[in-house]
Amino acid sequence: MQKKILLLGSGELGKELVIALKRLGQTVIAVDNYPGAPAMQVADGYEIIDMLNGSELDRIVSLYKPDLVVPEVEAIRTERFYDYEKRGIHVVPSARAANFTMNRKLIRDMASRELGLRTARYEYATEYDMFEKAVLSIGLPCVVKPLMSSSGKGQSVLHKEEDLHKVWEYAINNSRGDLKEVIVEEFIHFHMEITLLTVTQMNGPTLFCPPIGHRQERGDYQESWQPAAMSQQDLQEAYAMADKVTAALTGAGIWGVEFFLSDKGVYFSELSPRPHDTGMVTLAGTQNLSEFELHARAILGIPIPEIRLEKAGASSVILANKHAERFIISGVERALADNHTDIRIFGKPTIRPFRRMGVALSFNHPESSTLELRKAAKKAADAIIID
Repeated sequence: MQKKILLLGSGELGKELVIALKRLGQTVIAVDNYPGAPAMQVADGYEIIDMLNGSELDRIVSLYKPDLVVPEVEAIRTERFYDYEKRGIHVVPSARAANFTMNRKLIRDMASRELGLRTARYEYATEYDMFEKAVLSIGLPCVVKPLMSSSGKGQSVLHKEEDLHKVWEYAINNSRGDLKEVIVEEFIHFHMEITLLTVTQMNGPTLFCPPIGHRQERGDYQESWQPAAMSQQDLQEAYAMADKVTAALTGAGIWGVEFFLSDKGVYFSELSPRPHDTGMVTLAGTQNLSEFELHARAILGIPIPEIRLEKAGASSVILANKHAERFIISGVERALADNHTDIRIFGKPTIRPFRRMGVALSFNHPESSTLELRKAAKKAADAIIID
């Protein structure tokens, strides 16, 4: 069952997905807008195009005639996916899902207004005057995000009125694609953020991975751990919400469904129709199958009988701290001195401040202290020097 797969987006998540697909005998063409992207280094072929250029996207699809189109980033002309589906190409997880989830407005309105999921109060703004009114309506503090972005870029918490213009400019200037609109959200006082990796299958039941806790800075994930401790009541509520929203979007694959856990219950936050950055903790062997192996099997229609927790684990990001075209990564031997740690170096060709260049992993048996695992992962990450 060899398939030709066109991967749209070739970062670190795409790289691990390519490895999983290659182990299953598939052919993968990696696409991104810059040369030397991580997934290109392990794929069968690659193309460098602007994926927001619809004609270029059409050209690549016509050239390779893929069996599957797998989007891995937000900045894609996703409306073209409907035409690809009509031509018999399998869009992962579906053209509908890709279009809804690449835009925070579509997915939030569907979750809140159509499906009735508990979400933070929110309003939209396309101009600064609208933004001021939205902030006044929602109240301070509030969260401001571009409707289309990635890895938390453009996201901030607005605490003071004097920061209105700065926060607006940050969100607009970090919008991906040609969509210049922001969402202003009520700030939820939560005690933990979790990702519930949800697997929908072509011919099988929806499955859930053990919940993953995570911590963010600058809107981007810094560390994650699995399993995250939460009550059965909250877990069942998260299961129900994730099942409802993924069923409405349709298609098979893994979904990173994010929630806030608060004293008032579980709040739906966001959703990605692909492997999630916080799910890199599964590379520590926390499950019988990593999130990338799960995604590969689900999109190929290979049955997944069960998802088992094998051990507890944690991840911590390895970040660059400057701009450079040439750099050296050192400290690998220090990071791996503990036999309960591992690392992944992504192979990105250039660095800039806060660019994610790798991830450190720690793992042990399921009863391991979450705090100790997080400390071990952070220690390993800090041992890596990028200069």
